[in-house]
Amino acid sequence: MKKKSIYAVFDVGKTNKKVILFDEDRQIIEEKQHICQEAIDDDGFACESLTRLTQWVQTHWTELRDNPHYSLKGVNFTSYGASFVHLGKDNKPVLPLYNYLKPMPEDCAAQFYASLGQSPEEFAADTCSPRLGMLNSGLQLYWLKYAKPELYAQIQTSLHLPQYLSYLISGEKYSDYTSVGCHTALWDFRNNRYHDWVHREGIDEKLAPLIKDSVASVVDGILVGVGLHDSSAAVLPYLQQQSEPFLLVSTGTWSVTLNPFNRETLTPELLERDCLSYLSPQGQMTKASRVFFGREHDYQVARIAEYFHVKPDFFHSWVLARPYDAASHNFKPACMAGTGPFPKQPAEEWDLSGFHTAGDAYQHLIHGLLDILTTSINLIRQDEKTIYVDGGFARNPLFMQVLGWNFPDVKIQTLEVPQATAMGALINLEQGEAWKKTQLMFS
Repeated sequence: MKKKSIYAVFDVGKTNKKVILFDEDRQIIEEKQHICQEAIDDDGFACESLTRLTQWVQTHWTELRDNPHYSLKGVNFTSYGASFVHLGKDNKPVLPLYNYLKPMPEDCAAQFYASLGQSPEEFAADTCSPRLGMLNSGLQLYWLKYAKPELYAQIQTSLHLPQYLSYLISGEKYSDYTSVGCHTALWDFRNNRYHDWVHREGIDEKLAPLIKDSVASVVDGILVGVGLHDSSAAVLPYLQQQSEPFLLVSTGTWSVTLNPFNRETLTPELLERDCLSYLSPQGQMTKASRVFFGREHDYQVARIAEYFHVKPDFFHSWVLARPYDAASHNFKPACMAGTGPFPKQPAEEWDLSGFHTAGDAYQHLIHGLLDILTTSINLIRQDEKTIYVDGGFARNPLFMQVLGWNFPDVKIQTLEVPQATAMGALINLEQGEAWKKTQLMFS
């Protein structure tokens, strides 16, 4: 019996880890989920268990390669960013996989910014990296150099997490643009190279070579991808299906708007208003803006349900939005202080006493939240005429209707792209496969 040709993508989130199998027509044929129990780092802070994660990847790789029913053609990897795996001289991890939520010591951060020779605002604009502590993963290396010099000295190569996952299979050590370009404070977007501080501090000596190719190696006849940062991977399926400029609004706990066609320099004002820039796999800028939309929505829905004594899923039955009215101006977010397009707006309690029903309050909540999201979208929008909506709120009729009202000259669309992040990693691998075939034809 002939084996079925497949591709595999390892999609590693903070909580859920997935192996997704695709056939040659990009149809999902199998999906396996896994939750890794957390560990603690050398300071007692919760972190990913690198040992368990490594075992999980290697076990599934062996199973896929030896599966009697499948012929594995290629494998790629996507994961959350701002996370380094530090390898020693024996090419094995020598440090924990530090959590990007781990607090950066204030004295270390102050020392770093004082050494730059430019203001924090100028540095943030150059690197498209607001001051985010360990979320600026380059600063993790700086912190290790000065706070844990004996450990830092053991590091031969630091790989961002997607590239470490690839290295486990390929044995090749690379850096890729999508990981380097996600608010790491490493990349100088103005000059399209590593920032001067990276060379001055010798950090570049710990980083693997940058690669634009999406294929790291071929192992036993199987293509092994370099790996991608998840946000950059998620936009690739939309780029393949749409030739005209568009925006992608990816909704969830955070609502992230991505504009892969906006190449304008990120200004200090945009940075302050929660805008970022990412790099595509080819090193091109992708502008983004963020709103803590889903978190605020869920918090306020719980308040409404408690206030009106209704079930928390009361809003699921609403399918028609009401027209906007002045009362929506009174919405006050409780979870957005310091984030989004209005970072200086303090957290306040939204007054529900003026509403007669839970449905009435929810209608105004949607309008109030979408006023904020609309402002965020417009910070990076140019003249794009299509907005794609991805994630949970794409299935919320009121959200989609009000978004359409707020952008009357724009086509609001959803594309049914199941597992868009994994699909993006697959597309990236296929592009590398096609390039290699072309090279072979003309060599």
